[in-house]
Amino acid sequence: QVQLVESGGGLVQAGGSLRLSCAASGRTSSSYTMGWFRQAPGKERERVAVIRWSGGSTDYANSVKGRFTISRDKANNMVYLQMNSLNPEDTAVYYCAASRSRNYGGPYDYWGQGTQVTVSS
Repeated sequence: QVQLVESGGGLVQAGGSLRLSCAASGRTSSSYTMGWFRQAPGKERERVAVIRWSGGSTDYANSVKGRFTISRDKANNMVYLQMNSLNPEDTAVYYCAASRSRNYGGPYDYWGQGTQVTVSS
């Protein structure tokens, strides 16, 4: 079992930045793929960014390319999402997730509780 705890959400003005953190504990593995997802009210969940725990290769949704950066700290079992140039369309609950697959598309087996990000115009 893997436990994921997100932090770092909040309210920010358009154009601002936030960094989300995800602390992973339990039976983590170097073969996992870690991802950040988001879901806005009335919208489907969207995969935002993913990173392979081993190797560090990444993939991003087109909507965040060039603005968001996913990274991981293997020594401390942390995954981060640096979000720059935020706009109101980025407002959503952001979730950290872990997949036992090396596929960016998952399936994702473990999920955090989510952290709210609100971008005001």
